[in-house]
Amino acid sequence: MSQHVHTAGALAEAFGLSVHGDPAATVSGVATLAGAQPHHLSFLSNPRYRAQLAATVAGIVVMRGDDAQGYAGTALVASDPYVAFARMAALFEPAARHPTGVHASADVDPTAAIDPTASVAAFVAIGPRSRIGAGARIGPGCVIGEDCSVGTGSELVARVTLVRRVRLGARVLVHPGAVLGADGFGLAMDRGDDGTRHWIKVPQLGGVVVGDDCEIGANTTIDRGAIEDTVLEDDVRLDNQIQVGHNVRIGAHTAMAGCSAVAGSAVIGRYCQVGGGAGILGHLTVCDHVVVNAMALVTSSIDRPGEYSSGTPLMETRSWRRSAARFRQLDALARRLPAGTKETT
Repeated sequence: MSQHVHTAGALAEAFGLSVHGDPAATVSGVATLAGAQPHHLSFLSNPRYRAQLAATVAGIVVMRGDDAQGYAGTALVASDPYVAFARMAALFEPAARHPTGVHASADVDPTAAIDPTASVAAFVAIGPRSRIGAGARIGPGCVIGEDCSVGTGSELVARVTLVRRVRLGARVLVHPGAVLGADGFGLAMDRGDDGTRHWIKVPQLGGVVVGDDCEIGANTTIDRGAIEDTVLEDDVRLDNQIQVGHNVRIGAHTAMAGCSAVAGSAVIGRYCQVGGGAGILGHLTVCDHVVVNAMALVTSSIDRPGEYSSGTPLMETRSWRRSAARFRQLDALARRLPAGTKETT
């Protein structure tokens, strides 16, 4: 039997679940409820998809105990089906094996240190005093500048750039095109004696520190600090195309979706979630356990856990134009209200 084929009984034993149905049922891949074939493992987590359960032909479905009652097929019962499915899905695409050692085309500075169990692929450049830890993998085309370190078991997939003074913890995964340690956007306006004005670049002397078990998406950029470091604590997860400004601190177990951005010196707490396209202005603080919904703009600090949104919902253009015209009249309307008037319902 292929290593990619698993029985319901074996999965239940490995992940501490119970079987509803046939423990000998086998699966060799994963799919959604709607798209599954008899050889697929699927899951039901969101109640909105419960109607698809009756029609699915998936070989095994991960679900809660209540959903398994009356289900005619084979189910694995879990308290959190999505988490259980995520763990099991990794079995169907084991991590690729990479040869240890340094490829002949890599350019490694004599002062750099590479653990003999690490893998350095083709066309990699590693700068002065940088260190590559045990079992780390540096994929093709990566550039690692001076005074950087890559922790045990971490992976730079391909074309990742660590500019300088970047320290990655253990088991960090960085996807292609990400840039860590580039200069932050620090500028000072110089007003000359002759009345002319021009920008002066503020030197960026800090670094970037990434904790253990973090993941950084493709083409995401994390600027190094101006004086102190930009910091991602343990288990921070960043999606693709995110901008993290200089001296930002992101707390452990926080996740940010694609195209979101954090301006310089903002502090985000632990266990936060930031939706796609959301923005957090500089020098603000967001406390632990905050959800910022997609496309929201955080313009003041948040000191209470909860869910926050902003922005105007999408509407037909003609209606939006009428609403926009009324927005401009709100201040004048408010001024006409008598002092102390209370809103009535």
